[in-house]
Amino acid sequence: MLFADVIRSKRDGGELTAEQIDFFVNGLADGSLPREQVAALAMAICLNSASFDETAQLTLAMSSSGTVLDWSDMGLDGPVVDKHSTGGVGDKVSFLLAPIAAACGCFVPMISGRGLGHTGGTTDKAESIPGYNTAPDFETFKNIVKTVGCAVIGQTEDLAPADRRLYAIRDVTATVESIPLITASILSKKIAAGLDALVMDVKTGSGAFMPSHERAVELSKSIIKTAATAGLKTSALITDMNEVLGRTAGNALEIEESMAYLRNDYRESRLDDVVMALCAEMLIATGLEEDHDKALERCDAAVTSGRAAETFGEMCAALGGPTDFITNSAKHLPTAPVTRPVYTSGFLTEVDVRGVGKAIIELGGGRRKVGESLDLSVGLSDVARIGTMIDNDTPLAVIHASCDDDAALVEQLLLDACTTADEPAPDRPVVQEKLTGDR
Repeated sequence: MLFADVIRSKRDGGELTAEQIDFFVNGLADGSLPREQVAALAMAICLNSASFDETAQLTLAMSSSGTVLDWSDMGLDGPVVDKHSTGGVGDKVSFLLAPIAAACGCFVPMISGRGLGHTGGTTDKAESIPGYNTAPDFETFKNIVKTVGCAVIGQTEDLAPADRRLYAIRDVTATVESIPLITASILSKKIAAGLDALVMDVKTGSGAFMPSHERAVELSKSIIKTAATAGLKTSALITDMNEVLGRTAGNALEIEESMAYLRNDYRESRLDDVVMALCAEMLIATGLEEDHDKALERCDAAVTSGRAAETFGEMCAALGGPTDFITNSAKHLPTAPVTRPVYTSGFLTEVDVRGVGKAIIELGGGRRKVGESLDLSVGLSDVARIGTMIDNDTPLAVIHASCDDDAALVEQLLLDACTTADEPAPDRPVVQEKLTGDR
């Protein structure tokens, strides 16, 4: 089979056969397909989309392109469940949700990705923690999940290797936003992880890959329907990404905010709403709770009691991180040498969150090309919420940069990305809608 013929078929709007898709996935997994041909097919799919059958075939083929985890022999006394976000700016939910769900009786084998496009990556953020091993062997990973209740790691070479290669190429070829490719990428990893249930956080807004609510619903339905073909029970919450989630954006800075949340020192309200809603849905999806309000109470108690923080600390130490990280995170995390507050005036009414994500890339906190190393210390803190009155005492954000020139460049990018007015904008809910297999 000539792969150029496969590309040509999709370029001209044709539907790929199962044999063509399997040929593509095998070439991804063993590295035999050149990057330019992979990029060409990804662009053809991005431009011409793919049918449900094509998407399901691509998902299942990529999920079985490497190791498929089986938890049946581990003697777990609770459900195996995970959450996945479609990506945003300031989205540090994984580091909160995994230990909270584990403290509530779930087992959470969270296999995450690196930054994609303008969005940050959970794996990159975890690597801000000194010694933290984001790529343990599967035996170590499974034992940590069993003993601690959760483990947040990166995608390994053995798990859905076809997706790992395609993911990296999509990141730098403007082919991220395709619903079939997003569906296949997410679910191939989650199916391979051997889950009982999955809860999706589908972002919508200026910082999301699905900027409109309608597209977010379309993606949610694609994921839920495709997951059902593999027997994976999936539900989705559509959440707002029209502003940075939480008060920080950038790898180490987001880890520090996450530790403050788990210590119950400070829980920014929009971030808290998303975390609690997703965690409650995990409990309901797995049958640990039937009532939404009781599920929320159980999740909140996991934080206020300190059980979730203790769980994160155990996970961090088990993966090679500092044993005192929860209590002394600031001591261990890298810090940027330059900080600069950004000021303007008026009520903050609108944010181009994609522009904020690109500003993080300009600082060195995100990638321009495959394999590029990151400066994990840079980013933004003290990020203002929409509705905040910005003045000489209250900045839009504080820039953390490696040098004054980078800080000056990003200051202008932030000012360009933010709109102020004399009157505050109306408040919008952060959790917008829930979708399940029944709807």
